[in-house]
Amino acid sequence: MKVPQPASKPMSTADWAQLILLGALWGGSFFFARVAVAEIEPLTLVFYRVLIAAAALHVWLVARGASFRPALPRAGSFLMLALLNNVIPFSLLFSGQTAIGAGLAAVLNATTPFWTIVAANFLTSDEKITPNRLAGILLGVVGTAVMVGPGALTGLGAPVWAQLCALGASVSYALASIFARRFRALPSDVVATGQLTASAVIMALVVSLGASSIGAASPAAWSSVAALGLLSTALAYILYFNLIASAGATNTSLVTLVVPVSAILLGVLFLGEGLDTYELIGMVLIGLGLVTIDGRIFRSRARRATESAERR
Repeated sequence: MKVPQPASKPMSTADWAQLILLGALWGGSFFFARVAVAEIEPLTLVFYRVLIAAAALHVWLVARGASFRPALPRAGSFLMLALLNNVIPFSLLFSGQTAIGAGLAAVLNATTPFWTIVAANFLTSDEKITPNRLAGILLGVVGTAVMVGPGALTGLGAPVWAQLCALGASVSYALASIFARRFRALPSDVVATGQLTASAVIMALVVSLGASSIGAASPAAWSSVAALGLLSTALAYILYFNLIASAGATNTSLVTLVVPVSAILLGVLFLGEGLDTYELIGMVLIGLGLVTIDGRIFRSRARRATESAERR
């Protein structure tokens, strides 16, 4: 059943700043995961990532005098959110990436805004498909494919099930962003704490069936796990849920277009990696897509044209 909501509004400058920061935090997760996954089994890594994040957020709530009590009556909903936003997509991505390349996985993940806008069109009353949004999202997906370049071709001959896993993860993220709208009355850090606590409980059950120990992991791996938990998960999800409440599900899902850009730029800045021409072209296309979705340039031009016509 659709619940009437206020009409959607364009993203503010503060929303865009949070979106870019969120993209940088999730882009940085690739660096941390690259170090940690070499020594720690993937599902075990996911468990410690969400456990550290949940613990840190509980400490944060206590430090700022906030109560987690309002989240307790919604335990069932938080379990569903944890499944849609963490457990299911993480598991599908890990499974799919055993048979497809990272480049193709990135392109398929970039379709998340498309699935979100389709789901929001049918499941919400205030986030409908508009020409600007659809055109911008398509530009962003194309830009991601161009930016990934030859890597996007890796895995095209892989089993269909593997590609469907990556697409399934994107659909799960899309549904999660729609489902998360029901928590807009709660502070974003309380929602993040609830989701990650539920994720930690679920993953504890999963890894108890046969997890590997991380006791022998190196200090570098431990540091990466801590960074994943504190920065790319705890802080990132506070921003994510704040954006859901402020800008809506569709706009928040645009972060999947920003993530690969930030990952590449971080590699250039901190790892000395090169920047190819096709990567620059892809970034420009993604930028054009985001500008198209934002729409304020077009609105400004239309307003100036109208004022000019009236003066005549």
